[in-house]
Amino acid sequence: MAMEKWNLDGEVAIVTGGGTGLGKAICLALAGAGADIALAARRAEPIERVAAEIESMGRRALAIPTDVADSKQVEGMVARTLSKFGKVDILINNAGGSVRGVEEIKQIWEITDQEWHQGIDMNLTGTFFCCRTVGKHMMERRKGRIINISSAAGLRGMRNMPMYCSSKAGIIMLTMSLAMSWAEWGVRVNCLAPAWLATWRRPEEYEGFSRHMILGRVGLASEIGPLAVYLASDASKYVTGQVFSIDGGVAAAGAAPVGSAPTVDL
Repeated sequence: MAMEKWNLDGEVAIVTGGGTGLGKAICLALAGAGADIALAARRAEPIERVAAEIESMGRRALAIPTDVADSKQVEGMVARTLSKFGKVDILINNAGGSVRGVEEIKQIWEITDQEWHQGIDMNLTGTFFCCRTVGKHMMERRKGRIINISSAAGLRGMRNMPMYCSSKAGIIMLTMSLAMSWAEWGVRVNCLAPAWLATWRRPEEYEGFSRHMILGRVGLASEIGPLAVYLASDASKYVTGQVFSIDGGVAAAGAAPVGSAPTVDL
């Protein structure tokens, strides 16, 4: 009986950044639970590959090249989804990233206006555009689940990452504000805050991070999927406005390696 609430048969999900890493893992998990998926990302080839994999599982899929930092492209993406599937039940705002080669090497006074806006837009603004466009449809139907992807960097600072940390923290506050605003229309909004899940490297290449983890290892991208299914399904009907860390215990362990603590004169 309990497992029936995890069933997503007949549900339609939009997943941004769905062609690689965490987005791909979430798409496959939702499809495995029965959902049809519209995948959006800037590059067509990765989302087309994942769409084919979803269709091989017996679900419908639609790959839509989209830059979520462009509101017109977001509106077009949602319109195409509605044209094919007729509705949107689930929105996963996963698209985002950092301005690599900028934040890691520049002091804040060296960061240009354009670089700042690029860092904020690819995470926070894109999430806002998708919530704004899909949220209206969900409120009219009085039903919907939105899952925003933040980061452990949205909960604590990281050295030389001002745009990334600020934008990911903004996603958490956007989540809480929308959850409060849209609850009466039957729309639930929650947030995932992952840390150090193996996506762009092999798991063994993350060994240096493992000492920060209570569980002693970095996570796998596939391990975010079941949590996304939970929040997208009726299993979480009484859950909204929450932030779920999926970080192997790094937040509990602190920034230092597990078991270490500074000596402070009191």
